[in-house]
Amino acid sequence: MSSSIKIESVVKEKNRMGECPVWEERENALIYVDINSQKVCRWSPLTNEVQSVSVDARVGSVALRQCGGYVIALGTRFAFLDWDTQIVTTILELEQDKPNNRFNDGKVDPKGRFFAGTMAEETAPGVRARRQACPKLLYHLEKEEQMPDGMCIDAEGKLWVACIDGGRVIRIDPETGKRIQTVRLPTPRITSCCFGGKDYSEMYVTSAYDGLDEATLAKEPHAGEIFKITGLGVKGIPQNFYAA
Repeated sequence: MSSSIKIESVVKEKNRMGECPVWEERENALIYVDINSQKVCRWSPLTNEVQSVSVDARVGSVALRQCGGYVIALGTRFAFLDWDTQIVTTILELEQDKPNNRFNDGKVDPKGRFFAGTMAEETAPGVRARRQACPKLLYHLEKEEQMPDGMCIDAEGKLWVACIDGGRVIRIDPETGKRIQTVRLPTPRITSCCFGGKDYSEMYVTSAYDGLDEATLAKEPHAGEIFKITGLGVKGIPQNFYAA
């Protein structure tokens, strides 16, 4: 890891399950969700203030709308969120035949379409419905990298992956399937990442404290915070807008 890399905690307000960070250039702010607290949040680096809107289900992801506001995936439905009025308008409900499923991560593609995946909730500790998706192997994580979670792509087309319970983000070349870089964070439950800032040279990384027992939490004072990484030597690209 380059000695020029700097990691700092920028959002001290802790998230049970912080996820899906999105840099919103028009607001100069970071949008993200706290899945288990059922909140969509917005942090301003200028004021250091966190605002939030509570919703009625676990919210897995948020994306920017071209016309303003956001599109979100919560429970088993897509919805629009008007930030100013805090009104949530359902667009479509899906997978009502799978009551233990919920939406998780999602992003907008270059054509302005919002894609989000679903996952099975636990029906008992550690028990989930299987074969709810069709995986394709891109990279085999090392034992210490644990599990992949949220991801983003940089301007060079390389994939950055947050390793939940691995306490790191890794950079992968999707063409070769090889890991190029590892950046370790000061807490284990690293959940997602995105590029932001005025020139998209900053990386923002979310984390969680849910899933850590009391003894571990006592040793992990930064669990659930959001971090900024600078000095990576690579930039990201602006977020795509949902077209509708």
